[in-house]
Amino acid sequence: MAGEADRTGGMLRELAADGSALFGAVALALLVAMAVLAPLISPYDPAEQVLRDRLLPPVWQAKGVWAHLLGTDHLGRDMLSRVIWGSRVSLMVGLTVVLLAGAFGVLVGLAAGYYGGRVDAALMRFVDTVLAFPSLLLALIILAVVGPSMGSVIAVLALTNWMVFARVTRSVVLSARQLPYVEAAEMVGGRPGRVIFRHILPNLVSPLLTLAILEFANVVLAEAALSFLGLGIQPPASSWGLDVAAGKDYLFIAWWPVTLPGVALAITVLAMNLVASWVRITSDPQEREKRFARVVAASKRRAAARPTPAE
Repeated sequence: MAGEADRTGGMLRELAADGSALFGAVALALLVAMAVLAPLISPYDPAEQVLRDRLLPPVWQAKGVWAHLLGTDHLGRDMLSRVIWGSRVSLMVGLTVVLLAGAFGVLVGLAAGYYGGRVDAALMRFVDTVLAFPSLLLALIILAVVGPSMGSVIAVLALTNWMVFARVTRSVVLSARQLPYVEAAEMVGGRPGRVIFRHILPNLVSPLLTLAILEFANVVLAEAALSFLGLGIQPPASSWGLDVAAGKDYLFIAWWPVTLPGVALAITVLAMNLVASWVRITSDPQEREKRFARVVAASKRRAAARPTPAE
């Protein structure tokens, strides 16, 4: 327990020392809190329409009112409430898609990398075939056929995003398979399943965790794009992409219905990328050694440049 506490404390200190990663972590924590507590902190029902309050500006502008801090859209719906509930949709879709696509893609990559030969060739040719189709176009075609809904959006995005997990997993497994501890496990009679899941899979945590965070950001953008095009989340539900689509016709007379969900989307994706970069360095021993060497070298340069006291 003490060792776990020390490691956790060390990671928190490293996170606090990295300004960009700390910003990303705080932004993601606020996103999660906003999504989980949406029913409690949302001042209004995000679908409630009050036409007499339509296109009210944010409170800091002329004619802004404190009852609607971030203003209202063309139907009089409170923008703060819609941004808060839109975070819940983005979090739910992103997390579910990454779990589904990651689980299937990792299994395919493990099988292809470990067994090799015809299994590898067949699985990778299938992956290449799926990758040949533009993912957004494929998603639009499927959603146009089956109909847009949250369930269909999750299924389609998982179907079009598992290939990257398979390719990354395969590449890591191909190198890990030649390591001495894997060969030793095979020599003592370890079954393929035990070797894969007990000895190889734990070494994929660092690259797969980084990839999952990056894919989460891509999924959030993809969901927003599909909702913007009318084949994603449907009214009266709240989605950042749906709000941008609804406000685009009023952009020149009211900037906030488009800008506010767009800023929320941009901050979310930026935070994901910053945290992914920090996780990659922190969870990879080689990257940690490089960072430590850079810190030591910088300390020596500062010490050498510091004037010595007079004799």
